[in-house]
Amino acid sequence: QVQLVESGGGLVQAGGSLRLSCAASGRTLSDYTVGWFRQAPGKVREFVAAIWSGGMTYYANSVKGRFTISRDNAKNTVYLQMNSLKVEDTTVYYCVKHPPPANWAWGQGTQVTVSS
Repeated sequence: QVQLVESGGGLVQAGGSLRLSCAASGRTLSDYTVGWFRQAPGKVREFVAAIWSGGMTYYANSVKGRFTISRDNAKNTVYLQMNSLKVEDTTVYYCVKHPPPANWAWGQGTQVTVSS
């Protein structure tokens, strides 16, 4: 089973940018649809973006036009480029095989903090 590890989070000012990475091990990531989700404490987990093996992408309305999901099959990695960040984008971001099966082992994610 594929294992995914998120990285790239950090602290950035509103209007700034970050690029998150989702590195795969165990399987070839190009075989999978990969999604990014985010979840703030006490809130429901929220879909952010997904990319299919053929390159098609889909975004939540809240990030459309600001975030870009992409994949580098040679590096077995999926990226989430986040531009024009807002304070409300602050939370932990997770990457998963999409859609995540019921027994998916969610990782630790990567924290994104946007300051005003």
